Amino acid sequence: MRTAILFALLSAAPLLAQQAPGNRAERLEWFRDQGFGLFIHWSHDSQLGSVISHSMVGADEDYLRRFIYDLPKTFNPRKFNPADWAALAKLAGIKYVVFTAKHHSGFCMYDTRTTKFQIMSTPFKRDITREVLDAFRAQGIAPGLYYSPDDFLWLHENKIPLQRNVPGVQPSANPGLLKYDQQQVRELMTGYGPVDVLFFDGEAEGLKEVAWAAQPDVVVTRGAIQTPEQYIPGVPMDEPWEACITMGTQWQYKPTNDVYKSGGQLISMLIETRAKGGNLLLNVGPKPDGELPIEQEERLREVALWMFVNGESIYGVRPWVVTNEGPFWFTKRKGEDTVYVFVKEHERWKYGEWKDLVLKSVRTTAESKITVLGQSDEVLEYQPKVTPKTTWQQSDAGLKIRAMRAVRLNNDRRWPNPVVLKITHAKPALAPPKVETVSARWAGSTGTATFEGRLETMGGAAAVEVGFEYRSIKGKDIFERDMAWTALPLKRVTAAGAFTVTAPALKANDEYEYRAVVKHPIITLYGSEKKLGTKAP
Repeated sequence: MRTAILFALLSAAPLLAQQAPGNRAERLEWFRDQGFGLFIHWSHDSQLGSVISHSMVGADEDYLRRFIYDLPKTFNPRKFNPADWAALAKLAGIKYVVFTAKHHSGFCMYDTRTTKFQIMSTPFKRDITREVLDAFRAQGIAPGLYYSPDDFLWLHENKIPLQRNVPGVQPSANPGLLKYDQQQVRELMTGYGPVDVLFFDGEAEGLKEVAWAAQPDVVVTRGAIQTPEQYIPGVPMDEPWEACITMGTQWQYKPTNDVYKSGGQLISMLIETRAKGGNLLLNVGPKPDGELPIEQEERLREVALWMFVNGESIYGVRPWVVTNEGPFWFTKRKGEDTVYVFVKEHERWKYGEWKDLVLKSVRTTAESKITVLGQSDEVLEYQPKVTPKTTWQQSDAGLKIRAMRAVRLNNDRRWPNPVVLKITHAKPALAPPKVETVSARWAGSTGTATFEGRLETMGGAAAVEVGFEYRSIKGKDIFERDMAWTALPLKRVTAAGAFTVTAPALKANDEYEYRAVVKHPIITLYGSEKKLGTKAP
């Protein structure tokens, strides 16, 4: 009976796909509440320490032959124990996982009927994808999958030059590839139990519909919502989105020449992402033997300690009226008037030290209470004469808060990461400014670019500064943004309205990204990012 039902479901997939509404609203709300996910990039070429899959592009026939036929013969992760990964992820506050079932190379990390280029053709001969999902489910972490519609093996077998994001290589240009991908997506969505999150790294049309037909509750991230890669957008968004960030410089395991972000940097990125309404999908890349690199474990454990104290400020929250006031960042509990303040000052907040700060965007009420999250505000260890109780005063100058960090998280009292204040029954004290990125024009004769923006509101200030930032994105993946912005000189304005800024000569035949910026006396905000091509005539 179950077989007949499954056959009917798969047979009806094209019709169901047409009726599928996409991501369900209640499921997107669930996704936004999770806040923090774990990305896992792993494939058979982790043995080489190379960039995952992309080393195939531009390689000669001998390299491809050895990559496809020889490399799987030596992939045998004897130390693979996904229960260890899941336990660490649970401790770090991870709410969902996204595992690479198939990356661009076409190598499948699961037991598939579609190709021999897969995990069951290795000495390991175990369905790694199934074991990962089961282990994370056992820890109460929502299971998710990454799937690449691009497939270098399929292109190679069909004598199409290996490439991504160029005409002629995507499923939309190759009906055979689309059919092949659909078979694999059906396998994943019908053979591995409920899947909460699905990440399509490539063209999702014709595939996400198959996924929704099989599992209507699955949340499709890339392919249906914004998923910026290696950067956090400057604009807070009141809609689901997800930033995908590596710990080092590479997605898959990189044994040498890597530079890791510190645990503090990763915590800071989590805070900024949540303050802007998004989720952080933090990546790890297991070693070819199945263990996590010690550098990645160390960082997850630093995050774990911070989340153990402050997780309340990360889950089930939405943006405040402003993302930050300088080093003070905010989230707001969904459906409530509780605000969390992340103190991210460059100079760490020392243990046992009183700190005075003033907030301009938050106003307390008669019912308000302010505390340091995770501490009683009653005891400073070994100092019985000190009572570290948080006090505050609301005045015309703003909300003045005096607080002490009184929980010792490290033996040497040098805990460097942000302290969080919790303010209940809080109200907004201002309406922030708003700036819109409108358009850009490039003059080929002079090489200059004119950026057009519009200041919608002043945020209650008598004067603000407006301007633009830009950066070259030529040669970058369509989602990847790891380069710095170039800021143009700001203009002082005293009223809302349109404004223009001219950039010096930009390179011809390049592609740029640009955004408007407004600098308010207490906050700097940005417009959305747009693109400008400088194709020479």
